[in-house]
Amino acid sequence: MTRVYVSSVIPAPAASVWRRVRDFNGLPEWTPFVTESRIEQGLPSDKVGCIRNFTLTDGGKIREQLLALSDYDMSCTYAILESPMGVEDYIAKMSLTPVTDGNVTFAQWQADFECPPEREQALIEQIGKGVFQTAFNALKQSFGGR
Repeated sequence: MTRVYVSSVIPAPAASVWRRVRDFNGLPEWTPFVTESRIEQGLPSDKVGCIRNFTLTDGGKIREQLLALSDYDMSCTYAILESPMGVEDYIAKMSLTPVTDGNVTFAQWQADFECPPEREQALIEQIGKGVFQTAFNALKQSFGGR
């Protein structure tokens, strides 16, 4: 099993950051690499089990299923159902933790998945920097940070 882990500090209160990221259908609103997203079968975007179907800026299509969503813990867990990345058994979790010193947010995003050994390093880089860190950087900028 391969693990990717990225953490960051977002210069905003955790409740504000959570309001922005908790919508499972909201990726186009806060990530620079998703152009459109929809929840299949018209389900609410916070219903555990719903499936988001989204398009990347490069035209790639991904389907992910929401496995858990907790407003109390400010976390969501999801699985990739279909993706051009060539990963299997992909489970990811994003969580936010309030940092009282400075009223900022400690954000964590990790994924565990199976992949061919020869693709492992490239996927760690692609997911860690190209997806997770890029999304965190966009969040930071949207809240006035760098």
